[in-house]
Amino acid sequence: MRLALHEPDIAGNVGTLIRTATCFGVAVDLIEPMGFPYSDRALARSAMDYAALADVVRHADWDAFRAATQGRIVLATTLGAIPLPEMVFRPDDVILLGSEGAGVPEAIHDAADIRVRVPMRNGVRSLNVAHRHP
Repeated sequence: MRLALHEPDIAGNVGTLIRTATCFGVAVDLIEPMGFPYSDRALARSAMDYAALADVVRHADWDAFRAATQGRIVLATTLGAIPLPEMVFRPDDVILLGSEGAGVPEAIHDAADIRVRVPMRNGVRSLNVAHRHP
């Protein structure tokens, strides 16, 4: 299983997800462009010393990511068809998270193999991307 971040905006969120993924033994794909200059310094506070242990692959853009991806792309979204608790994941799935500010463009939403709905209570507008990973 892999975790992919589409054009993330905030270094702290990327670092947090890298740290979490490393703890679970999950590789991370970063789809550029990012909203910050990617560096060890940018990630230092949130990734801590886990960045050195992480399996991170950077992709120049969506097309490069898509060409390198072998498994199903599972988009985590509030608009998904399958409720998260009902999703049956496979070992080769790639869980795709959109950027903090924009999510993913419609074309990428449509290109996902599966869309999983992340449940949120009525009246709330967003969930921090670093906290919505399954």
